[in-house]
Order: sequence, then structure tokens, then C-alpha cells
Amino acid sequence: MGAAVQQPSGGGNRRRGRRRGRGRPMSEINVTPFVDVMLVLLIIFMVAAPLMTVGVPVELPKTAAGALPGDEEEPLTVTMTAEGGVEIQTTPVARGELVAKLRAIAAERSSDRVFLRADGKIAYSDVMQVMGALNAGGFSNVGLVTDTGGPALDGRQGAGAGQ
Repeated sequence: MGAAVQQPSGGGNRRRGRRRGRGRPMSEINVTPFVDVMLVLLIIFMVAAPLMTVGVPVELPKTAAGALPGDEEEPLTVTMTAEGGVEIQTTPVARGELVAKLRAIAAERSSDRVFLRADGKIAYSDVMQVMGALNAGGFSNVGLVTDTGGPALDGRQGAGAGQ
């Protein structure tokens, strides 16, 4: 008789084809998650960058470089004596008249820089009251003046201790 011809069923070929399709590695890269992650990182860095520019005030080293031009005025110095007196430059001023005198001086000056010298025996609250008066008088750039050679927090005494 004749040879029987066996025809493969359509379902068998389909399964085999699907298995091959699933088993092969995908050659396309899904870029959407990558873009999402990069946008989130961009936002984080945009928010964090201004916060990283805030610095801690430090005592800068001394150099041989000259001062920049434009600071012609002598800096204003306010001194608090151990007896509780307040002096602007070398002129004694009553505490009640301090703000009025500072406002008059601030109106004549171009710089709002002032140096505050206070005796170490004065209470912290008194120093803060004078700093408040300086601010009310128009001086917002206040520098506290100290001497070198004081005790260090690690127990050493002076700047050259341990050498």
C-alpha cells in the first residue's frame, strides 16, 4: 500500500516556536527605568547642591598677599570692658545711648562690618545684648575678636603646646 504520511499537528509547532522565543535573550534594552533613575538622581543633586555650599566659618591662614582694594575704611571696633563699660573705638558710651550712636555711625559708613572685643569675664548674656544692639544699630557683619594661645579642647595649653 502506500506510505503513510504523517503531518505534524499545528499545536506542536507553535509550542516549540514559543519556547525558542522565550528562551532567547532579549536584544533590546529597556531605557525607561534607567531614565527614571537618572531623573530622580538629578533632582536629588539639584536639591542637595546648594546645601553643600554652606560653609563653616574658619580662621584663615596668614599670607603675604595684600588686601583687596575697596576696603578703605578702618573697621569699627566696639569694646566691652570687665567693669561692664562699652566703648566705640576709644570713646566710652552709655548702654542706653549705644543703639542711637551706632545708627549715626552706620549712616556715615559704607561697610556694615564691626569687631566686638569683650573681656573674658563678662557674662555671655551681656555680650549677646551688645550684639543685639549692634544689629539694631545697622551692623550685621559682627566679628568676635579673641587672642591666640588659649586652651585647646584636647587638654593642651596654647597654640605651640606639644612641640
